[in-house]
Amino acid sequence: MEELTPWQQYKKNLGEARPWDFLDPRTEYVEDDVSAQRFSICEQCPFFISLTSQCKKCGCFMKAKTKLAKAECPEHKW
Repeated sequence: MEELTPWQQYKKNLGEARPWDFLDPRTEYVEDDVSAQRFSICEQCPFFISLTSQCKKCGCFMKAKTKLAKAECPEHKW
């Protein structure tokens, strides 16, 4: 099995969501309660950096990522 480079692993951990999705008017968002539920799961995760609200696995700012409909947790928690 081929090992992924750090860049390939980073892209894999991002999933389908990308930071520029926020600039696309066609981007679908989840309801506020779903986003809040996702974020509360993140807050309990050992990969969550509370100081910046980022994920150590994907590097995303989770307050933003949890709002994107096509986003997913790299640990498959939501």
